[in-house]
Amino acid sequence: MTTHAPRTAHSVTLPASLDEAVAALAAMPAAVPVAGGTDLMAAVNKGRLRPAGLVGLGRINELRGWQYQDGHALLGAGLTHARMGRPDFAALIPALAAAARAAGPPQIRNAGTLGGNVVTAAPTGDSLPVLAALEADLVVAGPSGGREVPVSHLLAGRAMLEPGELVAFVRVPLLHAPQVFLKATGRTGPGRALASVAVVLDPARRAVRCAVGAIAPMPLRPLEAEHWIASLVDWDGERGLAPEALVAFGEYVAAACVPDRPPAAEEPPPLPPAVLQLRRTVSVLARRALGRALS
Repeated sequence: MTTHAPRTAHSVTLPASLDEAVAALAAMPAAVPVAGGTDLMAAVNKGRLRPAGLVGLGRINELRGWQYQDGHALLGAGLTHARMGRPDFAALIPALAAAARAAGPPQIRNAGTLGGNVVTAAPTGDSLPVLAALEADLVVAGPSGGREVPVSHLLAGRAMLEPGELVAFVRVPLLHAPQVFLKATGRTGPGRALASVAVVLDPARRAVRCAVGAIAPMPLRPLEAEHWIASLVDWDGERGLAPEALVAFGEYVAAACVPDRPPAAEEPPPLPPAVLQLRRTVSVLARRALGRALS
C-alpha cells in the first residue's frame, strides 16, 4: 500500500503588522495571504491549489476592526462574519451585518472574513451584493504603496490584484438610511444562496440601489429598475409605495437579471422551469427587500 500525502506550502509567514505582511509578499510574490482560510484551505485539501507559501494575517490587529473616515467606514479585511453580525456593527451597516449572519454555520462565521469573501469572489458570497449595492471600494496594499479599487471592478475582472498585493480594507459609505439583505437557500437555516438581493436607500441622492447575487459570476445591478423606482419614491414624505409598484419593481429586477433567451425564430422559446423558478425567486426577494427598506 502506498500513501500519497498532498504537497503543502513551502513556507508559512505570520507577520504582526500590515507593513510586515506587504514585505513578506514582496519577498515571495507567489505566496498567498490567508486569514480565515474557509475557502483557501478547502481548495488546498481538494488539490485545486498548491501555494508556494502562505502569509497568515490573523495576528494583524489593524485588519480586524474598523474606523471612521470622511463619512465612510474603513473596514478591516480581517473582520469575521461573526464580528460583523453583532448589534454594534449592525447599527452601522445593517445589510452587511445581515449578510454576515447568513453566511453559514457558526464555524464558518467565526473564521471567514470580509476580505476573504471579496478576494475569493465566489458567486454565492453573501457580502458581495451588499458591497455592490453600497458601491464600496477596496483599499489595496502592496510594494508600490496603497491604491483604491471599486469592489465591482475587481469582481468583474476590470481590475486585478498585482503580485505582492493584498486587500487591506473595504471602504463603505455610511448612508444612515434603511438597507436590507435577503437570500433564498435550498434548505432551512444557513446555507449556500440560490439567489440573494441587497437593497440600499440613499436619500441624499434620492436613489435606490439594488444588487442581485448568486445567479451570475458577479453581483448584478439592474440600473434601469433602480432609476425607475427611485422616481416613484416620495423622498420628502413617508417614502411609501403602493403594493403594485413593489410587485412591478420585483418583476423589473428579475427580468433584467434573468432575461429571456435570444429568439431563434419569430417567437422566443419558453424558459426552462428551473429558470422560471429562479426568476420568480429574484422577483420575490427584490419586492420584499424594497418593501422592508421603505417601511
